[in-house]
Amino acid sequence: METVMKRILFAIPILILAISTCRPAEPPAMDQPVTSETPSAPQTGGFIPSPADSNLMRSEVYLDSTELLSMESYPLQFALVLKGNLPTPCHQLRVSVSPPGTDNKVKVGVYSVSNPDGMCAQVLEPFEINFPLGRFPEGRYTLWVNGEMVAGFQS
Repeated sequence: METVMKRILFAIPILILAISTCRPAEPPAMDQPVTSETPSAPQTGGFIPSPADSNLMRSEVYLDSTELLSMESYPLQFALVLKGNLPTPCHQLRVSVSPPGTDNKVKVGVYSVSNPDGMCAQVLEPFEINFPLGRFPEGRYTLWVNGEMVAGFQS
C-alpha cells in the first residue's frame, strides 16, 4: 500500500506539469494595430497558420457564435468575433483568411492544431477572440466561416 501511495504522489506533479504546458496562448489585444492593406495578413497574434503546423494534427473547433465588427475608422476596418470551444486545452486555435475572389466572398477557416503524441485532459477549452480582418477595397462582400455565410457587409 505504501508503494502505491508513493507512485501516486510521484505521478501527480508530472500530470500537473503536462497539463499546464498544454494551455493555448492568450488571445491578442483588440487594440493591436492592423498594419497591412490586405485582409489576409493583419497582425493577429498566434492564430495564423504557420509552416510548423505541418507537424501537428488538424482538428475542428466548436463555434458557438460569430459576429462581424465594423470599426469606426477611415478607411473602414473589420474584425471577426469568434466564440466557442477547442477540443482540449492542448489544442491551439488557427484562423485563415482568404482574400475576396471575383465573387467578393471573404472565406475564413477556423480550426485547431495539436501535437498528436501529446497527453492532455479530455475537456473542452473555451475561447473568445477578436480577429482583425483588416481593410477591403470599396464594394459589397459576404463573409463565410467554415463554409457558412455569416454576414454581408459594405466597405
